[in-house]
Amino acid sequence: MATPSSSLSTLRPELAGTMEEFDLAMDRQGFIGLRVLPVMEVAEQAGSFGKITIESLLRSAVTDRTSKGGYNRDEFEFTTDTFATKENGFEARVDDRDRRLYANYFDCEEVAARRAMDMVLRNQEKRAASLLWNTTTWTGAALTTAVSTAWTIANKASATPVDDVEAAVRKVWTGTGMWPNALILSHLAFRNLAFNAQIIDKIVASGAGQPAKPADVNLNMLASVFNLPRIIVAGSAKATNNPGQTITIASVWSNDYAMVARLPETNDIREPCLGRTFHWGADGSAIGGLVESYRDETVRSDIIRVRHETQEKVLYKEMAHLLSNVNGGTAS
Repeated sequence: MATPSSSLSTLRPELAGTMEEFDLAMDRQGFIGLRVLPVMEVAEQAGSFGKITIESLLRSAVTDRTSKGGYNRDEFEFTTDTFATKENGFEARVDDRDRRLYANYFDCEEVAARRAMDMVLRNQEKRAASLLWNTTTWTGAALTTAVSTAWTIANKASATPVDDVEAAVRKVWTGTGMWPNALILSHLAFRNLAFNAQIIDKIVASGAGQPAKPADVNLNMLASVFNLPRIIVAGSAKATNNPGQTITIASVWSNDYAMVARLPETNDIREPCLGRTFHWGADGSAIGGLVESYRDETVRSDIIRVRHETQEKVLYKEMAHLLSNVNGGTAS
């Protein structure tokens, strides 16, 4: 039997919600991929772009001008980089019989859309985590450091996360001439920091607060302690077991890593930063996932489909420093 053509599919914006609802949902799930790699809209599915070299950014130039004279000019040096987005999507089935059976309890279409959207966006989160928590990309003393004492509760009196982060901050500046603006870490690492003696002492000394218990330590306090504008905490989870086996839960962003990074502050592709999420919307893709539906009479069901087209890409690895052994070598 012929499959439904794309012309038979129907856009379902009421199932996708607003961007505000999308942001809230991502926050509740602990997804940070789009905060760490902000979206850059592109007009083509694939293409090339110029990327200014770090050396060119820091080069000195003569700027004085004499009367009736011209101004000195300099051409920034660019390297060529490329992007190529890829479509990801997932479908959920809404059976006619199930719709009627459970009509008084919940909206089957909404449940199906949320399930499909979660699958698509959780995979995007996994791609971002795999791209950044990467010891192949970040290798060598200039780009990565294994902290000497893990930031665990067992080491709360001896671990020195403030010193570790500050050393990483300075390495980014040494390599790029730009200061990082964010610390990225897992939720477990964040909770461990709330017990750390050095952190608590710095909070009190800086006047950021008087935490009486770990729950009192918040992101604003940590931002003050680390002297960084943003503290980004990843909280999403994944199942690592095979289907049919006992469920095993792990963090999407490994608990054993943290990263100090320079994240973009504008939509200018020429801004030096850690990376971007390239998004091609000409085929109907939406950042939070385009929701559409079509009818499949062979199974007496409506099919809810969620899809988007992106590429998550590191632009300047020098704009970040990867810290390992944060959880003593344990990823989850």
